[in-house]
Parts: sequence; C-alpha cells; structure tokens
Amino acid sequence: MDSDRAIAKDPLAIRQLQFLGGMATAGGWRPDSRLPEIAFAGRSNVGKSSLLNLLLNRRKFARVSNTPGRTREINFFEVNGQFILVDLPGYGYARISKERRSEWKPLIEGYLRHATLLRGVVLLLDVRRDPSPEDMMMIEFLADTGIPTLIAVTKTDKLSAQAGTVRIADLAGELDLDPEQVIPVSAHTGAGRTELAQAMLDLIAQPPWRA
Repeated sequence: MDSDRAIAKDPLAIRQLQFLGGMATAGGWRPDSRLPEIAFAGRSNVGKSSLLNLLLNRRKFARVSNTPGRTREINFFEVNGQFILVDLPGYGYARISKERRSEWKPLIEGYLRHATLLRGVVLLLDVRRDPSPEDMMMIEFLADTGIPTLIAVTKTDKLSAQAGTVRIADLAGELDLDPEQVIPVSAHTGAGRTELAQAMLDLIAQPPWRA
C-alpha cells in the first residue's frame, strides 16, 4: 500500500524501460517510433550518468565512470511506452582526440536539427564550475534553433544551501534564463528529481515546437 502511494506521488514512476539502440553517425539509424523525445546533453563528467540513474530509479541504467567521454553514440530508451529518452554523448573532454570530437559535433547537432519528435533538451551544468566555452556554444545553439531547454544544475550537494541558492541565481542571470528553466539537482541526495521529472513531462506534453 505504501509503495502504491509512493508511485502515485512520483510524476515519473518507472514501470517499463527499454533500450532501443544507438545512433553512431549523423543521419544513421534511429528508432522507428512516433513517441515524443527528450534529450539529455552536457559536458563530460558533469554527472549525467548519475542523474539519469536517479531519474529512472535504476542503479546501472547509465554506467557511472571516472573516465569521461565513454559514450560514443546517441542512445535511445523507451520509457513507460510514453516517451523516448535520448542520451547524447558528453562533449568537451580534452583527452578525446580531435578526430573523435569532430565526429561528435555533426552527430549531436545533426540529431538536434532534424529530430522532428524532439520536445526539448535537458542541458546539465555543474554548480561548481562556470559554463565552459562548449557549454556556451551549446546554449547558443539551442537558443538559435529554438529548442525548448531546461537547465539541470548538478552536484548541488557540494555547496551549502545558501551558497547553492546564490549560485543558481547567478547562473540564471549570467545566462539570461528564466528561473523556471533552471532546476538544481543532486544525484547524491535525490534533491530536485521530482521537479526535473515534472518539468520533463510538461515538455513532453507540449505539441511539437517545429512546424
């Protein structure tokens, strides 16, 4: 009974999760599905794997590794038969070869430009770090293309509550974002999961933003 009540309160109770496959090249294979999509993006080592594990209530949904840059494909997961979660490769890791990074750019941008079922992007930023040049390029790209975007600010448990509040406000102001777009989260404590899940579902419920 208690578990039933917990599921009812969870905006994203995971009942079914299926890996559909990966897109390795721009314009390559992608799922034959008409479900809405929401993509997760962020620089390598921003905590994306840990956050996805938290969001989907899976310990090993996304491998948590101390070696950033492992994800080399765009991976597609069907969630509850309701939407497709799209895990984009991390960007900005210096030790990845220039050749590899040059391959990822058209892969990521090609998907974002041409995914007709995409409802929005969740872009992750580390609360302790200033946005990198790659982060700023991604933010500008998303703004230029008009893709609805949520900013998930990760690792907020690393700061005190007061310092975290100030930092979040500073980030929103620096990036000229609506405060409702910025969601502080912690994969360690679980803080912000409900808010992020609800914001995602709100995006998914919207009609396609592309004409």
